[in-house]
Amino acid sequence: MIAYVKGILTYILDDSIIVDVQGIGYELYCANPFVFQSSLHKKIKIFTYHYVREDAQMLYGFKNEDEKFLFTKLISVSGIGPKGALGILGGVEVSGIAAAIEREDDKFLTSFPGVGKKTARQIILDLKGKLTNVLSISDVDTEVPTATQADAESIQEAAEALKALGYTDREVKGIMPELKATESKNTDELIRKALSLLMKK
Repeated sequence: MIAYVKGILTYILDDSIIVDVQGIGYELYCANPFVFQSSLHKKIKIFTYHYVREDAQMLYGFKNEDEKFLFTKLISVSGIGPKGALGILGGVEVSGIAAAIEREDDKFLTSFPGVGKKTARQIILDLKGKLTNVLSISDVDTEVPTATQADAESIQEAAEALKALGYTDREVKGIMPELKATESKNTDELIRKALSLLMKK
């Protein structure tokens, strides 16, 4: 099992990054590759999960051990594969997901792509009580999540609006970390903020 990869970040692609380790390029699939933008062409350490199945071997990369741990727990849930787990991790911080599971907030969980009500209930059934004692988060807030379902929907609406204006998936994903960090989650304000960021690229 490959626990982590340390090398030079040479490429950032739409759904993966490539890290050069002494002349060997490792492709690591990530929830949001563009969170590593500031480390491009620099030495970086990426936590990894080596996924093996009959017809493929893939490496998944994570910015910290909490994200990797949650990924391994999510793919253990019936109905969630690696792609679905990355979709969840790319939508909100680890603490927000853990909080939603503890609250049994299936509406919040179904806001993620590919997660229906049945799968959301399965996530809660399988993982409730198994995250807060292991994740290195100071205190999971079981009343209010880090990002609400409304926040996630506003960000998604802003992303769709940008694509309608002609921006590519790559360009939109590149500004997602800044959008998620924006204090206001009003869709119109998010679009204005996004356009401002895109003009600077």
